[in-house]
Amino acid sequence: MNSTNFSEITPQILSLSNLCIESNATDPALYAKYEVKRGLRDINGKGVLAGLTNIAEVRAYIIEDSELVPCEGKLFYRGIDVEQIVDGFIAEDRFGFEEVSYLLMFGKLPTKHELIEFSNLLAGYRTLPTSFVRDIIMKAPSQDMMNTLARSVLTLYSYDDRADDITIPNVLRQSLQLISLFPLLSVYGYQAYSHYHDGKSLFIHSPLPELSTAENILRILRPNKSYTAFEAKILDVALVLHADHGGGNNSTFTTRVVSSSGTDTYSAIAAALGSLKGPKHGGANIKVVKMFDDMKECIKDWTDEDEVSSYLSALLNKEAFDHAGLIYGMGHAVYSLSDPRANIFKGFVQKLAKEKNRMEEFELYSMVERLAPKVIAKERQMYKGVSANVDFYSGFVYSMLDLPSELFTPIFAIARIAGWSAHRIEELANNGKIIRPAYKSIAKHGRYIPLTERE
Repeated sequence: MNSTNFSEITPQILSLSNLCIESNATDPALYAKYEVKRGLRDINGKGVLAGLTNIAEVRAYIIEDSELVPCEGKLFYRGIDVEQIVDGFIAEDRFGFEEVSYLLMFGKLPTKHELIEFSNLLAGYRTLPTSFVRDIIMKAPSQDMMNTLARSVLTLYSYDDRADDITIPNVLRQSLQLISLFPLLSVYGYQAYSHYHDGKSLFIHSPLPELSTAENILRILRPNKSYTAFEAKILDVALVLHADHGGGNNSTFTTRVVSSSGTDTYSAIAAALGSLKGPKHGGANIKVVKMFDDMKECIKDWTDEDEVSSYLSALLNKEAFDHAGLIYGMGHAVYSLSDPRANIFKGFVQKLAKEKNRMEEFELYSMVERLAPKVIAKERQMYKGVSANVDFYSGFVYSMLDLPSELFTPIFAIARIAGWSAHRIEELANNGKIIRPAYKSIAKHGRYIPLTERE
C-alpha cells in the first residue's frame, strides 16, 4: 500500500463512505412504526426511564389531572434546590463548589468542620505524579484540550497500583483525586499547547492548598496569577451549576453505562470526557460564542429587534453562521419554560458585564434570549417550549473572564467530574446489571453468495 498523508481523505475513502451512508440509511417513519424513542426521549421530550438515582433531579413538568404540564425548570442536588444552595453560600460570602461536591458524593450538606476537612483532603490530592507534566502533558500537545484531558486521565491508570480495584473505598479515593487534578490537567494541557503551537510563554504555576478550586483555576491559568474576588466567585458559581444534571444527560449516562461493565475508574471517566466533548453536549457554549461573534459582524445595529430577528430566521433557515439550522444556546432536551441554571447565572452575568464594560453585548444576549423563542415558534413545529439553556450565557462569562475558548469545555468537565464520580459510585454500590438496551434490526434477510457469483 502506498504511503499517504495520515489525515488525507482519498477518492477510495470517499467512494466507500458513500457506501456506508447508503447501507446505513434508515427510514425515519420506522421509528414511529416500531415506537422507538429516538435519543431515548418521546416526542414531548420526556425521557425513557432507565434507572433510579438519589443524586440529582431535573424537573421540567408537574402532573395535573394525570397529565404532564410544563413548569419552570428546577434542579435539585440530593433533594435541595440548587438555587437555594447558590443563595446560601453567596449570602455567607464563600465558595460553593467544594460544598456541592461533598453533597453530591455523600448525600448530605457538610458541617463547617466536615467542609474544612474535605477541602483539605482535596488540596492534599492536588499534586500530579513526579514528572507527569514533563513526560505526559508536554509531549505531543493536542489542539483539543478534551483529548488532552482524556489522555491524561487514561495515563494516570499507569501510576495507580490499585487501578482496577472497584471497591467503593478505592473508587472514592480515585474520584477525589480526579476532582482535585482536573484543573491542573486541563490548564497545564492548554499552557503546553499555547506554548508549542502559538509560541506563547510557558507558565506552569503550582496551586495553593488554601485556595478554592475556582481560585486555583484562575491562579494557574493567568501569567501573573492574579484575579478579582468577583471573578473567582462567578467561576465558582459556574462550577456549581455544572456539577451535575441527573443521570440522564449524555456524559453521566455514559459514566453509568461504562461503570456497569465493571471497568476501572479511569476508563469510565475517559468515556464520559469523550461524550462531553461533543458540540451537542459540553461543546455547545463554544458554538454560542462563535455564533454571537458572527452575529455582531453581520448586524449593523445591535439594538434593532427586526434586524436581530432576521438574523435568527436566517440561522434557522441555514443561511447564516455554520448553516446548521440551529440557534445555539436555545432549547434543551428536558427544560421547556426555563433552565434554572441559566436563570441563576443571568444575574451574575449582568454584574460581570458591567464590571468588564461589555453591557452592549449583554443587552444583545438578552434580546436574543427574548426573541429566539418567538422566531423558532414561527419557523418550526414545536412540541414543547424553548428557552435559553445554561450554555447560552456560560461561554460569554468565560470570555469575560479571559478564559481561552480551548478551555470552555474542560471547565465543564472540571465541574461535572463531581457528578460523574457520584453516579459511578451509586452505580457500583447498587450492584446493578450491565446496562444493555435493545435495538430492533430492520435489515432484510438474505443468503450468502459465493465470491465468484457476486456482481
